[in-house]
Amino acid sequence: MNLKRLIGFLLLSALVGATLSACAKSEGGGKKSFLQVGEFAINRISPARTEVTDGSGRKLVLIPRNAPLPGDCDPSQVIRVPVKSVVAYGDFDVATLAVLGVLEETLVGVTRPEKRWYRDDVKRCFRSGRIVYLGEPNSLDYEQLKQQQPELVLTWDPSVIPMLDELKIPAVVTSTPVAMCLNARMGFVKFLAPFFNREKEAEAYFRRVNDALTALRARSAKSRDKKKVMWGDIYEKRVLVEPGNAWVGELLKYAETDYLFNDVYGTSCIEISVERFLTSGEDADVYFTYRGRSSGVTSKEALARVNPLVKNIRPITHGTVYLPLPHYSQSGDRLDEIFTELAAIVHPDVYPGYRLKFFEELPATEPADKGKPL
Repeated sequence: MNLKRLIGFLLLSALVGATLSACAKSEGGGKKSFLQVGEFAINRISPARTEVTDGSGRKLVLIPRNAPLPGDCDPSQVIRVPVKSVVAYGDFDVATLAVLGVLEETLVGVTRPEKRWYRDDVKRCFRSGRIVYLGEPNSLDYEQLKQQQPELVLTWDPSVIPMLDELKIPAVVTSTPVAMCLNARMGFVKFLAPFFNREKEAEAYFRRVNDALTALRARSAKSRDKKKVMWGDIYEKRVLVEPGNAWVGELLKYAETDYLFNDVYGTSCIEISVERFLTSGEDADVYFTYRGRSSGVTSKEALARVNPLVKNIRPITHGTVYLPLPHYSQSGDRLDEIFTELAAIVHPDVYPGYRLKFFEELPATEPADKGKPL
């Protein structure tokens, strides 16, 4: 590694270290009583009271299960911990419960039917009858929700809060107005941990993921190639991409790539113009599409048929295209492995022989035996 690159790597290491301390900032010294992870915050007032801020800015108070209700806040803002029963909207929320070791003992409802789950722990809970499907997020069965008697709902949809307040079911908004940065994605487990008294498990997981990030940065710095990467897709009426402030964008930068939507800022799956997408596609080496196998995409050729506008972008004609495997979105408890895989995809020269677990590289054309009887 030449001197210029070494200096750049050391500066980047310092920057990442600062970023991972907090996307915004943390306060206090020694054993912190305040922790901020992206838009989320935890303020430990006393052993009997912890104040938290969710992704929508709502203030909630955590108290022990046997403690009296505090007199200075509305009962709808109070959550007794450790929480014993949870309904979760999002795949990442479910995976975070698994990290904390509470999924099979607390999860009672989800918004994805059993046949669309790939996690063994969730499928076991469906078979035992502990978990029920409550309907799609935009058409939730609130009667069934009440029957499950959750002590907490984890939702990415702030619009359901008034209904949940009416039902007297505490809720936490786990989405944010802008995309989760890398630190927030890694540290979200620390935000949920106090709801279940599982801070040690959260800290151990964060260290594991951070160690993987440190390792991939060091290995990526040895790569001979700095690929140009894009992540998103063109749909019938919209063009959506991952912005540079999203965890994906930040990770790809730390992995020594040129992320072509680095200058785009906002929410995950943010909309941009077709022209901008195609212009970036002229330079890209690697393209990650949102589309999965269920959309009929099994090769570059098939992707070009499904989405003719992308047929001439460079990853289709001369580069590589990757799509997420069905279980990818439900694997948020394996961030260390996902981060490593993304680094291996963009730097195959320093990850020789790596076998993909979460993504699939599209072949140029359909397999010759596709459609033939076995």
